[in-house]
Amino acid sequence: MTRRKGAAQGGGDDVWGQAVGTIGGLVVVFGILAAIKDKLGLSWSATVLLVVGVLVVLGYLVWRCRGAVSRAWAGTARPATTMKQEAGKQAGKATVEAAGKAVEKAAGETGEAGEAGEEGAEAEEVVAAHPQLTADLRAAGVLSRDELVRAGEVSIEKLPVGTRYDFLMPPGRTYKDVEKRLGNLAGVLGVTRLHTKLERSRRSERQVQLLVLDEPPFTRPFPPPTREEIKAFDGVPLGHDVVGQLAGVPTFERASLLIGGMTQTGKTTLVNGLITCLLTAYGEFDLYLLDGKFCGLTRFEKVAVRYEASDKPDVFESMVDELNDRSDRRYKRIQEAVRNRQPAPQFRPVFFIVDEAADFFAHDGTNGGKEKAYRIAEKTRSLVAKCLESGISTVMLTQRPSQNAIPVMVRDQFLYRMCLYVASEGTAKVALGDTYFETVAPINPVLIDSEIQGQGVLFAHGTSTLIRGFNFEDAFMWQIADEAYDRQQKALSDTPESPLVQAINYMKKQGREFVLTSELAPVLGVTETDPAERGKELNKRLGVPSRRSTKGARGYRLEDLTAAAVSDS
Repeated sequence: MTRRKGAAQGGGDDVWGQAVGTIGGLVVVFGILAAIKDKLGLSWSATVLLVVGVLVVLGYLVWRCRGAVSRAWAGTARPATTMKQEAGKQAGKATVEAAGKAVEKAAGETGEAGEAGEEGAEAEEVVAAHPQLTADLRAAGVLSRDELVRAGEVSIEKLPVGTRYDFLMPPGRTYKDVEKRLGNLAGVLGVTRLHTKLERSRRSERQVQLLVLDEPPFTRPFPPPTREEIKAFDGVPLGHDVVGQLAGVPTFERASLLIGGMTQTGKTTLVNGLITCLLTAYGEFDLYLLDGKFCGLTRFEKVAVRYEASDKPDVFESMVDELNDRSDRRYKRIQEAVRNRQPAPQFRPVFFIVDEAADFFAHDGTNGGKEKAYRIAEKTRSLVAKCLESGISTVMLTQRPSQNAIPVMVRDQFLYRMCLYVASEGTAKVALGDTYFETVAPINPVLIDSEIQGQGVLFAHGTSTLIRGFNFEDAFMWQIADEAYDRQQKALSDTPESPLVQAINYMKKQGREFVLTSELAPVLGVTETDPAERGKELNKRLGVPSRRSTKGARGYRLEDLTAAAVSDS
């Protein structure tokens, strides 16, 4: 208690002491102000303002003097540090005494000499950087403010179509940094994303090859490729890129292609060019064509295993069923090879090309129509998925790439996507994928010139490429088709005599496209009198299912028998 009381008394004394000191200070201030007022004959307000102004001016002068002293001291010390660093760079193994002498010598230099040294270092940095590329890449957000592209690592080449920049990114950066910001960089360069083409180098990840076009892409059409150019391409060409080089996909093995775009944008012309290139360089394959436009794919009817010109879902479903059956037979052969520890069988490639595919998934709104549409969609999904192993590739074209045009379960199975001009970004996502615009360096199909037909964005293996499909002359495509047909007929004539070949020869001699089971059975030596047993025996010998005629009688079509003869199932 005594201690607390003493502490309390001590605290009270401090407060009284501070109060007395404050009162004394105020008395002194008023005394000084009164003396100045009497001396100058001013009023109290003018005296207070004068004193405050004088104190402010004195404070400012003290601050300026302090800054001048600090700069003078820094100007004297900075050259010493700079010269010490230079001495260390030029003589890494110099002794401590030599470094000390360099410091003492540098200490005598003036502040002006230090500032001149700094300006020289900055000038050296500017000379080392490429001014244009460094500024553009910084503005696009590719490089930070302290990063640069060295002038000695830049090559600029003027081409007939534009300008090619070949340069090295600074350490820690790669071509992918440019790829991610390619749209921003195009804006900085004063062009659109369509005007730019980025390529990586095989020498270094830092190497960037950027082409900037002088005018919109495909303003001047490129001539169609020759046979030799198509055969020399490493893969399947689909069109020209923005500089006129062939562009396409590496292979259609285990892959399918979905092509979307508005009407009159060149989809059918593009797929005709694709078929021409396949017949020229892909080797022997079987072609199934469903022509929803009725005349868009007619040029290749004679070389197709099956050609249908129809917009009826029933026709589409029958072709899907046929190909699914063929795929099932192939999978059985694969299973047998695995069980017997044999190499996997090699199958003849099959291409199923459908024009105006959206028509075949539509329904009339009734429950029966919806069930039928779902059944067709499920069969199609199965077919496109089975191409991964059974060698059947599907190419679908649609002029209505809307959300419900082609079911999602079908669209998700396509490895390759292509989108021609569309009116909205949402429509482009349907053709190219819902996450397309989150990929690296996407190209927006909305920006494509709709008046240039066959121009579109090809998205394959995570890379976007702007291409324009080939526009071959009809005479060239007819010639390619005729040559393919002649090869098919030669292969058919070289096939050993079999019930299938006998049936084909008989129908050709008779000039018949359809023959009844009862008529064909005696030709092949089938003597069964029971219609059901006779049909089973014919089916076993031919390996082809019979069909019904328009009158309901069962028989065989020459088209089906020929397709079975030239294929390997």
